[in-house]
Amino acid sequence: MLRVAQKVGMVGTVIAEKIPLGLKFQKSLHPFSPIARLHHTNGLDADPVAIQMIKYALGLARSQKSDESYAQSFLVLEQCLSSAKVREEAGENSEGTQGAVLLAMSTLLYERANFNEAVEKLQGILGLSKSSLPLQVAAMEALISLSLEIGQDVTSLLLAERCTELFKTSLGDGGIDNSEIDILHHRAKSIRGLAELENGNTEKAQKFLENNLEDMSSTGNVLLNQAEFLHATGNLASAKDLYLKSIQRLENSEEFVDPSGLSACNMIPMEVLLGATCALGQLEAHSRNFQTAEETLTKALTEAERHFGSHHPKVGVILTCIALMFRHKAMLERSSSILIQEGLYRRAIELLKAPTLEAEDEAPKADKRDMVALARGGYAEILTVQQNRKEEGQRMKKWAEHAWTNRRLSLTEVLDISENSTKVAVVDTRISRVL
Repeated sequence: MLRVAQKVGMVGTVIAEKIPLGLKFQKSLHPFSPIARLHHTNGLDADPVAIQMIKYALGLARSQKSDESYAQSFLVLEQCLSSAKVREEAGENSEGTQGAVLLAMSTLLYERANFNEAVEKLQGILGLSKSSLPLQVAAMEALISLSLEIGQDVTSLLLAERCTELFKTSLGDGGIDNSEIDILHHRAKSIRGLAELENGNTEKAQKFLENNLEDMSSTGNVLLNQAEFLHATGNLASAKDLYLKSIQRLENSEEFVDPSGLSACNMIPMEVLLGATCALGQLEAHSRNFQTAEETLTKALTEAERHFGSHHPKVGVILTCIALMFRHKAMLERSSSILIQEGLYRRAIELLKAPTLEAEDEAPKADKRDMVALARGGYAEILTVQQNRKEEGQRMKKWAEHAWTNRRLSLTEVLDISENSTKVAVVDTRISRVL
C-alpha cells in the first residue's frame, strides 16, 4: 500500500465514412521488436541499413520522450522513407523497407497522440502496390486497435471483417509458407475477436478467439486477447495461465521468433507486455490475492511511466486499476483506504484529461471516455460515504453514468464486487477500454 501511495505523489476524434481509405483519427516499436529481423524474415526485402536507421530513430525518440527528440527521430525516418522511394523509382523493389518505415512512423505518431497522422501512415502501407501479407495484417491490426481506443466500435468491426478477408486473396503471398500464413490468419481472427468483445458480442468473440493452433505458434498479442476473453467471462484460472504465457513470450523475445511479428501503435510488444501485466494484476485482485495484485499492478505502473513518461494518459489508466483494487480489498476486508483511493482517482482523472463537472453539457471525448467514467464512478463511491461530500459524490456519479458507453457491463456492475463471476470487467491498457 505504501509503495502505491508513494507512486501517487510522484507520479478526437473523427473517423471518416470510407473504410479504410478514408479513415482518419484525432491522438512504439519496442526496442526488441521483431522489426529488427525484417531483412531476413517474412519474405520482405528490407534494407539492413534502413532497419538500423529505424532502430536508431526509435531509440532516440524514447531516450528523452520530448517533442524535440520525437521530431528528430521523425526526420530520420522521413529521410529513410525518401531514400526507399528513390530506389523504387529507379526500379528496385523497396516496398518492404517502405512498409517497415511507415510502421515505425505510425507508432511514434501514436505515442505523441497524433492519431490522424498515424492512420495515414498505416493506410500508406495498405496502398503499396506490392504490400506483403505480414505488412497488411500489421497495418490492419493497428487500424482496428486505434478505432477501438477512440470509441469507433462499428468501424473496428468493419475493419476486422476486412482483415480476415485478406486471406481469401493472399494465400499465394510469395516468400511465406503455409504455416506462417496460418499464424497471420490466427492473428487476424484474434483482433476481430477483440473487436467483437468490445462491441458486446460475446458469442462471436468466442468464435474468433478459440485457440485452434499449437500453443507455441500463438503470438503474445493473440494470447492476451484470448486471456482477456476468458477473464471477462469468468474463467480466471485459464486466463491467468495465458497471461503468464504471454508475458513469458514477450520477456524472452530473443528466444521466441514470431514469423509474423510486425506490429505498430498500441499493438507493439511493449504495449502487449504492459497490457498482460496490468490484466494479470486485475485478475489477482478478482481472485482476492491483493498483495500479488498490488505488486503486479505497481510493476505495470512503473513500466508505463518508464516508456511513456509519468504524465501520459496510459499511466492514468493503470492508476484507475490500482484504485479499483484498493476499493475491492477495502470492501471485502471491511477496512478503509479512502485517502489512498482518493489520491489515485484524482491523479488518474487529471492524467486522463477529464472535462470539469461544472461543464454539464461537455461530454468526454470518445478517446478514453469509459476510463474517465470509471475513474469518476469509483471516486464518487468514496465521496458519497462522506457526509460533507455526499452531494459532490452524487453529482459525480450522475456524470459518470451518463458518460458510460460499455455495451457488456453497466458502470454499477463494474464497480460491484459480488460473487457473480460470469461477468468480469477487464481494463485493456492497449486500447484504454473496459472489456
